[in-house]
Amino acid sequence: MVLYNVRVPLLDGDGGGGLYTLEAENGKWSAVIPQSGFVHPPGAVPLDAWDGRMPEPPVRFDAGGKILLPGLVDAHMHLDKSFSLPYVGNASGTLEEAVHNYAEACPSFSKDTIRQRMLRAALLAVSYGTSAIRTHLDFHVEKGRDVAMRTVEAALEVKEALKPYVTIQLFPLIPQNHITPGTMELAEETIRMGVDGIGAAPHLSDDPNTGIDRIFRLAERTGCPVDFHTDESDDPAVRTVVHIARRTMELGFSGRVTVGHLCSLAAMSDEEAEPIIRLMAEAGLKAVSLPGANLYLQGRHDRYPVRRGVTRIRDIAAASVPIAVASDNIHDPFHPFGRGDLLLIALIAAYAAHLGSPSDMRKLLRMITVVPAGILGLADYGVRAGCRADFVIFDADSPEMLLTLLPERRWVYRGDRWLRIAAPPAGWSEAALQRYWDEAASLPVWINREEKAG
Repeated sequence: MVLYNVRVPLLDGDGGGGLYTLEAENGKWSAVIPQSGFVHPPGAVPLDAWDGRMPEPPVRFDAGGKILLPGLVDAHMHLDKSFSLPYVGNASGTLEEAVHNYAEACPSFSKDTIRQRMLRAALLAVSYGTSAIRTHLDFHVEKGRDVAMRTVEAALEVKEALKPYVTIQLFPLIPQNHITPGTMELAEETIRMGVDGIGAAPHLSDDPNTGIDRIFRLAERTGCPVDFHTDESDDPAVRTVVHIARRTMELGFSGRVTVGHLCSLAAMSDEEAEPIIRLMAEAGLKAVSLPGANLYLQGRHDRYPVRRGVTRIRDIAAASVPIAVASDNIHDPFHPFGRGDLLLIALIAAYAAHLGSPSDMRKLLRMITVVPAGILGLADYGVRAGCRADFVIFDADSPEMLLTLLPERRWVYRGDRWLRIAAPPAGWSEAALQRYWDEAASLPVWINREEKAG
């Protein structure tokens, strides 16, 4: 397969305006060739006119200047909780009530119910262009072994069923106030069953440092990575990330520990936050911000000014700590909204973290692609010869328009197959409106600012 006239804003040195020819063979990119301008190869099918029927070989498509990104990577989701809002409410909108209500309701959910919810949320994400997901799993051992394990079993079944379409990593959340020898034995059993790592939320513990140490001991025994829910609090005194960073360095776990949320950093002064961020960098931690869910959950106990909880994305990135943005929860007591569309999450992060310059927008695209791919440890990822041909093409021709329009029209490809084909562009019922629209839409959107300045 050959794709002509594609814009790939993540390629080194490309601001998003350059055009490329991309060749794929046997599910991998075989060539990435810069173009000097638009080309018009005979026999290439325009994507806008393609009806989904595969053309005769050689398979050639004309992207018409649309943007292509490698498959989006969601580094922090809760697929098992998704679409549970009709059954588990949250009247106060607080994190505390969400945690309590879901814990009370989880024994009533069958394995099949959990499996169906996970399938729905994962496929929704795939439809928007996601090719890899790390999902945390509730692991309510205190409700009984069966309650904890039915979620793990459902997740393993979903992971296997969707393997041809999306890579799913599973991280059970070890309950911090129930870290007994039995809990740790059961957690170790899940690793033998095939989960990918372990998670925890130490800031919810009565004794967070002890819990962190026990999680690291389990990780040492099993050799698996760790992903902590970290300091999801408005209290600037909550700083479990400091102990996590120190233990990471002491145990040689650099590059294998992820810290998500980090809300309390946003409540600190610069003088308090800066040394913590430097410590994170020194420890080789990886970070994930969840802007949608934290904007919704945090600051619930404040009068104005209200703390909004989104961590210091710009400062963390400036310290060379890899930081991604991710979906977190979908339609559950923690977050009643969301749809698993990482482009929407990038837009929310842009608003929350004041990331609106042209360079910021390109950083945001990296925060939903190459950065989380590194967090998940994905091999053969990217738009380079030899990498897997997992990608999504958007009906937009610049990063600015991508984040402005959030185009619904997307073409999603996984390795050797198309998973989603965009419908033809919608038209206006009034001929005059269609004429005006065609005239306005024909204006060039992409401008090379350097050329213009020259």
